[in-house]
Amino acid sequence: MLKKILIAVAAIVVVFVAVVAMQPSEFRVVRSATMSTPAPAVFAQVNDFHNWEAWSPWAKLDPAAKNSFEGPSAGTGAIFRWAGNNQVGEGSMTITESRPSDLIRIKLEFLKPFAATNTAEFTFKSDGDQTAVTWGMAGKNNFISKAICLFMNMDKMVGGKFEEGLAAMKSIVEAVPRQ
Repeated sequence: MLKKILIAVAAIVVVFVAVVAMQPSEFRVVRSATMSTPAPAVFAQVNDFHNWEAWSPWAKLDPAAKNSFEGPSAGTGAIFRWAGNNQVGEGSMTITESRPSDLIRIKLEFLKPFAATNTAEFTFKSDGDQTAVTWGMAGKNNFISKAICLFMNMDKMVGGKFEEGLAAMKSIVEAVPRQ
């Protein structure tokens, strides 16, 4: 009887490992919003990490997080570091590319609750006084993150936070009187 149970457990483990191994090795989460303001105003919100506290959904999850800034105040080379509760973890963001009113690329490094390095991108497409803003994040899934994705939908979790952040950013930039 014990032998049958051990064989059954081993079979379950083998099947689980096989299912995890077949999961995608990369992920991408993308959300967009259209804002009734010119691209430079929206670009400025993202290009300067000091502005993020006003619209980033993660800032609201731990108002007591320890934050620090390094390098230039905005643009390429600007760095934001944080250490917070278990909802925000610990890590850093570095702007690696900044093209005015077009693109901001960020190296996103998580230290806690798990180590990971991803790339976040913001693109800005103007159409008159409207700007379409797209926020995306891409990275690689190691075995553990593949297993976690079997039980948690990363696109819904992270994508939902992107939607919150874009909505908050929209409220901020559309509230500023235009000249």
